[in-house]
Order: sequence, then C-alpha cells, then structure tokens
Amino acid sequence: MNRNFDLLLTAIAPAIWGSTYLVTTQLLPAGYPLTVAMLRALPAGLLLLLIVRRLPHGGWWLKSLVLGALHFSVFWWLLFISAYRLPGGVAATVGAVQPLIVIVLARLLLGSPIRSLSIVAAIAGIGGVALLILTPNATLDPIGIIAGIGGAFSMAAGTVLSRRWRPDVSPLTFTAWQLTAGGVLLLPVALLLEPPLPHLTGANILGFAYLGLIGAALTYILWFRGLSRLEPSVVSPLGFLSPTTAVILGWAVLGQQLNSMQMFGIVIVLGSVWLSQRVQQGLAAQTLAQSLSKGTPS
Repeated sequence: MNRNFDLLLTAIAPAIWGSTYLVTTQLLPAGYPLTVAMLRALPAGLLLLLIVRRLPHGGWWLKSLVLGALHFSVFWWLLFISAYRLPGGVAATVGAVQPLIVIVLARLLLGSPIRSLSIVAAIAGIGGVALLILTPNATLDPIGIIAGIGGAFSMAAGTVLSRRWRPDVSPLTFTAWQLTAGGVLLLPVALLLEPPLPHLTGANILGFAYLGLIGAALTYILWFRGLSRLEPSVVSPLGFLSPTTAVILGWAVLGQQLNSMQMFGIVIVLGSVWLSQRVQQGLAAQTLAQSLSKGTPS
C-alpha cells in the first residue's frame, strides 16, 4: 500500500511536467532557453532555501552542483531548446528514451539487474509515445532532436546519481540545494550568451511563476521523494506520463486533433508504465523471498 502511494505521488510530477511545452510556447517569450531555465530554477531554489534554512555540508556542496547541473542547468537548457525547435509532442517523444538510459546507467552505477521485460516496457513506451505524437506534419529539426536526446541523458544521469547519493535530509531540502545550484550555474551563462528579456507581459510573469513554483519546486520535491523510496528503474518509466499530458493538453486547450492512433498510443503508454511497475514488483518480491530464505535457520 505504501509503495502504491509513493508511486502515485511521484507520478504527479511528470504529469505536471507535460504542461511545460504548452506553457513555454504559449506564455513565455521565444528565443531565451538559458534565461527561461535560469528563471525557472533560481527563484524557486532560493525560496525553498529560505524555508528550510539549511545549506549543503561537506561533500554535498560538490554533489549538489553536479546534480543541479544534470537535473536543471543542462537538462532544462536542452529541454527548452528542444521545446522551441520542435513541436511539443515531438520534443516529448525524443525525451522518451530516458527510461532506457536509466536502465543502463543503473546497471553501471548501482549494479541493478537488467530485466528483459523492463527493456520491452521501455521500448513499448517509446513506441506508444511515437504513435501519440508523431504525425505526418511533425517537424524533425536536427538540433532539436540532438538537444532532446542530450536532455534525456542528463536527466537520466541525475536520476540514477540521486539514488546513489541519497542525503540525510528531507526531499524539500534536497530540492532546494539542487534548484539553487542549477540556477546559479545557469545565471552567468544566460547573462553572457543571451540578450536581456523584453518587457514582460502579465502572461509571461504567469508562465514563469507556474514553471518555477509548480513545475519546479513542487514537482521536484515529489520526484526526489520518490527517488529516495523507490529504485530509478521504477521511477523513470513514470516519465512517459509527461508526453501523454502534453498531448491531452494540446487537445483540450489548443484544440489539436486527437485521432484513433493517438488514442491507441495512450493505451500503449499506460500499458508500458503498468508493465514496468509489475516487473519491478516481481523483482522486489523475489529479492525479499531470497532474503527471508537466507535468514531462515536450516
């Protein structure tokens, strides 16, 4: 029961992240990926630091910088490049390779086993997202695709390392450290490489506030909480919910068409998430049984 609650709570994060594409294209000024990423991370991180009033200690200064760079500086920069240069759904499809990358990195860094059904579930999820998103009119910009793949690798590495470097602090504090570190790393790069933002409209301010408070602070608290309780290979497939949300929002808010193939894609995506969780539940049960058998006197 607790595990299912953890899964449900963690799944809220990628479901909300699916709105990033809509908010970016509809509410934010175009052409400022570094500045947008910095303004999403730094204010939210500083706000959380004011709440928790606790700074990193010892080796966590460096680890926070590394994780902040992977989760926010690099990932969000590439995410916004991808979102600007590709239709939201195409950007989400490219990013859907993340669960496969997590499986490999978890094996290399955590020693987690690679199960064939996990690979099948990840590939099925990518296929479902492709059916959900890719239409004959989809624009496949090479730079956008490269940025999407790079962002998926960055997020996957951060996901696995967050599990390996679990701190003895709350998810709220862990999120504050990483958001602040990511924003600080982005600040000089944004100032050097991008022009000042134009005069912000009310819609721009609303978009920045949503991405910072809801799309960053709240969701990453839930995400890091999940990573502290669940394996990366359990958490990562939940990311397939992000493109699903993106497509549903495009249909509901922008009036985009949703055909039968896309509906079938939604079914496949949800099925792949279910299969990945069943595989991990079976692995957890097997590990528990082996542990109990070893502890039973002969």
